[in-house]
Amino acid sequence: MNQTLSPVQQLVKAHRRGEAVGLYSVCCSHPMVLSAAIGVAQRYDTLLLIEATSNQVDQFGGYTGMNPEQFRDYVHDMARERGFPRERLVLGGDHLGPNAWQSRPAHEAMAHAEVLVAAYAAAGFHKIHLDCSMRCADDPATLDDETVAARSARLAAIADAAAGQAGHQPPVYVIGTEVPVPGGESALADAGAPTSPQAAERTLEVHCRAFLDAGLHAAWRRVIAMVVQPGVDFDHSHIQHYDAAQAEQLSAFVAGQPGLVFEAHSTDYQRESSLHQMVRDHFAILKVGPAATFALREGLLALCHIEDELVPPAQASRLMAVLDEVMLAKPEHWRKHYPGSSEEQRLMRRYGLSDRCRYYWNEAPVAAAVDQLCANLDAVEIPLPLLSQHLHEQYLEVLQGQLATGARALLEHKIGQVLAQYARACNRNAAVAVDHAASIC
Repeated sequence: MNQTLSPVQQLVKAHRRGEAVGLYSVCCSHPMVLSAAIGVAQRYDTLLLIEATSNQVDQFGGYTGMNPEQFRDYVHDMARERGFPRERLVLGGDHLGPNAWQSRPAHEAMAHAEVLVAAYAAAGFHKIHLDCSMRCADDPATLDDETVAARSARLAAIADAAAGQAGHQPPVYVIGTEVPVPGGESALADAGAPTSPQAAERTLEVHCRAFLDAGLHAAWRRVIAMVVQPGVDFDHSHIQHYDAAQAEQLSAFVAGQPGLVFEAHSTDYQRESSLHQMVRDHFAILKVGPAATFALREGLLALCHIEDELVPPAQASRLMAVLDEVMLAKPEHWRKHYPGSSEEQRLMRRYGLSDRCRYYWNEAPVAAAVDQLCANLDAVEIPLPLLSQHLHEQYLEVLQGQLATGARALLEHKIGQVLAQYARACNRNAAVAVDHAASIC
């Protein structure tokens, strides 16, 4: 029985026909980032892919406190409030597998992974990255490719069944695990070279065999992408930029695989021209996360500087001080990532490109300080010179009458500037139309 192609499958098919299109994936749960992402997708007429990771959202709540069904409702409610059409919204699950339970025996970790992937699929998450590359407590030091692939196929069978029982279209799958460290490297010297074509071919062959041996012929036809390392990464202070020449052989390999594209992780902070090159070279799914929350942090710090000028100290939010106090009290999200002296760690907590402070915006004292900052600034008129000094690009939009001076509107615009680079790289025709419309306004 033929299934109607989903919007994601249609986009991949269009890319493989030679159209200059791709898909950008916003890996974040922060409401201001998601609201900005919705605005960008509306402006550039793109699909909006929102992805949750296996440690962020799981059957036990993850670090967001949400299970897959709750996260789905959270995103759907926000899209409905903003008037974004449901048919252009896609939910994805990233690194679904035994990641959160690596300290347990394999049979126990995989049992949790099965519940996890079933919960994602039953909730309507359509794009599923299967990642069983991590070793469990009783696994050998290095997992062989066949074990990784067999575990991934096992999860695909469970996801297919759960989606079908819930009445959803069958999921599409992403395989492969040769990715940069989530959130950036501790040092860019640790960054990897581009995946070799031979390694990519091996991953594809082993997974194909595992799926077919498990009788998952239909599911294998829905494998749309493979995760590889295109040679992009970042650490706390430096960025490894895309080099098309280094990735040329890898790009040529996937060009010979009908219906398949590459998915690139850690594309944060790349030049916009590099994002365009990556889509051209079949790295057609671009994932972004820390760069969006980094822009949020930049915007909040700028608003704090404005607050310092306009609000009496007794009424000020003290946001950045509160944030650092909470990070020091709960260091588990940054300590192993930030080496060096206490002063070096302080700088990285606030300014590092890996943006470990993104894990703390939902902490009650920090969230309350953000609310107070926004309330303080919304209660006064921000003078244009202060706006120009601290948020100059937003100031220019305010001058044109294109942007309000509310604190959250300013923040979302700043985040949207980052995400818009991805939208333009993934939908060049729409980008030209939007830029032309802006030029004649």
